Amino acid sequence: MKFCSNCAQPVSLTIPAGDHLPRYVCGSCGTIHYQNPRIIAGCVIEHEGKILLCKRAIEPRLGFWTIPAGFMENGESVQQAAAREAMEEALAHVRIGSLLAIVNVMRVHQVHIMFRATLTDPAFGIGPESLESGLYAEEDIPWPEIAFLSTEFALRRYLDDRRLGREKLHFRDIDWRDGQVIMTDGHSQ
Repeated sequence: MKFCSNCAQPVSLTIPAGDHLPRYVCGSCGTIHYQNPRIIAGCVIEHEGKILLCKRAIEPRLGFWTIPAGFMENGESVQQAAAREAMEEALAHVRIGSLLAIVNVMRVHQVHIMFRATLTDPAFGIGPESLESGLYAEEDIPWPEIAFLSTEFALRRYLDDRRLGREKLHFRDIDWRDGQVIMTDGHSQ
């Protein structure tokens, strides 16, 4: 950040009085520009024992498979965001169920919140951000082609829970240090 969005004057990176982290602060109007993580909302959608996956038509990870998920918008709940993403990416009407996973993706400053969901109508399709969509049995999921570590985590926890007849909430932190991916699981609830 170079300029204040409030008054257009230059900002500097400094630790404001009473704070403990560097923030962009406007030297003219004094506005402190906080930068906080962005929320990604998504859902693992099941229909007749199969999971709905979408092949990405956009970067990042163009051509790889994922569950419907994307940035939450102002004015909507996390559940509404997950349902909207299912419609946008797979033209799928869903019923959002229980919370499945919260994944903190540190390097890109995101929190991925994933729900369990079911199709309310068996029809689905291909939205503008997808190249393909389809229902996959567990043994047919293209694991090497899954787009994101958070998606793989949510899918695997969903399938484990389904096998064990439970609905737990799962946590994971994903970070990168010295070029290596570090994954830490929190306690499931």
